[in-house]
Amino acid sequence: MVRALGCCLGLAIAAAAMPARSGDALPSDTPQRVVTLGGSVTEIVYELGQGDRLVAVDASSLYPEEATALPQVGYYRTVPLEGVLSVKPDLVLASENAGPPEVLQRLQSLGITLSQVSDGPSLDSLYKRIDQVAGALHVPEQGQALSRQIRQAVQAASQADVPSLRAVVIVNRTGPFMAAGEGTAAGAMLALAGLTNAAAGHKGYKPLSAEGMAALQPDMIITTTTSAQGMGGLDAVRAKAGIAMTPAARSGRVIAMDDLLILGIGPRVAQAIAQLKQAAMR
Repeated sequence: MVRALGCCLGLAIAAAAMPARSGDALPSDTPQRVVTLGGSVTEIVYELGQGDRLVAVDASSLYPEEATALPQVGYYRTVPLEGVLSVKPDLVLASENAGPPEVLQRLQSLGITLSQVSDGPSLDSLYKRIDQVAGALHVPEQGQALSRQIRQAVQAASQADVPSLRAVVIVNRTGPFMAAGEGTAAGAMLALAGLTNAAAGHKGYKPLSAEGMAALQPDMIITTTTSAQGMGGLDAVRAKAGIAMTPAARSGRVIAMDDLLILGIGPRVAQAIAQLKQAAMR
């Protein structure tokens, strides 16, 4: 079963990673100096084969690697006006969650085209986001092709059955664990992989103490790569009070995933589904 799932993962990655390109000449008014605000938005631009138009990204744009070499204009939820203006964009592609609103309004008042795109925790939002980004970049056909590829990859990655497990996604920067509850992209990702969110009793992200983690008794614990690094590595995470006494720790189902893979539903969603399913079958 794990081998079959590995094949699904390969298909998912191959399908979702193929940039959709067009040999047609683009209209003369096509934006050429683009700033993206939101990691998923940036990924989509690259998947559309339009990464060469980017002049800056925000701090959440960690993938692909080429994006990390570009100038950063701050974090997409707290964008500084001066940072965006300094790179002289002709288009700002922003998550609908980007802000603050007054900065975005000021950009528009200065004559900079702003396109805010869907950024909800669902596949429907992802496909809408792709269409919106592709439209703003004047490459709608590439957007349609990319959505088809991702749909096929998701279908392939979703075919493998997994055990009925209760899972929890946690992040940790400097304080207690924060568990992803209802209405989060991480919670939606668990559902896409056929897992039950053990923290679904609350909305959004809430602190989770060691006692709270032990009480949840999750069969699987997922944290982000950045969080694991901040806690001293995955072995240190497994040994944390509260985690060490869970079924997840005893069965070896405490894993770290790429931040953008687990915390958002983006172009690599099929890869995320396949990784979660593989971990669930350990």
